[in-house]
Amino acid sequence: MISFVRGTVLHAGPDTVVVDLGSVGVTVQCTPGTAMGLRHGEHVELMTTMVVREDGWTLFGFADPDERAVFEQVQTVSGIGPRIALALLGTLTPDELRRAMASGDEAALTKVPGIGRKGAQRLILELADRLGPLPSSVSTAPGSASTTAGGWQAAVAAGLTSLGWSAREADAAIATIDPQVAAEATAAGPSVDVGALLKAALRGLDRS
Repeated sequence: MISFVRGTVLHAGPDTVVVDLGSVGVTVQCTPGTAMGLRHGEHVELMTTMVVREDGWTLFGFADPDERAVFEQVQTVSGIGPRIALALLGTLTPDELRRAMASGDEAALTKVPGIGRKGAQRLILELADRLGPLPSSVSTAPGSASTTAGGWQAAVAAGLTSLGWSAREADAAIATIDPQVAAEATAAGPSVDVGALLKAALRGLDRS
């Protein structure tokens, strides 16, 4: 099993990334949010899982181990294959998926292409207690005194979603913020200018 790939981005499409590993280029299927956050020439490390079938081997890549774990877990449900599993993560973050399962939110699940009402009910029935606990609640309001090192991403994401962008689009926009700006924001801690970061993320959405 290939657990991760690390290299340079040669191409980033809507849901596919080609990573140059040095002497070979590997095509990795990703969620749109992950693919949108990558740029040509950028160094990247993706957590991966390989699906082997008679018609070919497909490598799926994820921004973090949690996404990969959820991708693998949802496929234990009858009728859910890798494509639908990827569509789930393309529509809902792992924590949004956990909330939908915990609350029995069929409407959220049926927004995913390929999942109908019966499929949503099956997911809730089989996975409600198997995706891990929900994260503890934290304040993410822009400008909040609880914004700490690393917390500015949550504040910017909250601002973007309040403007109508999806959680996946918000994550992709945050990834477009200049690394130096992001590092300075993290170092600033509670005094970070969330408004300026929100504007930078919006510029990233305009370029996509």
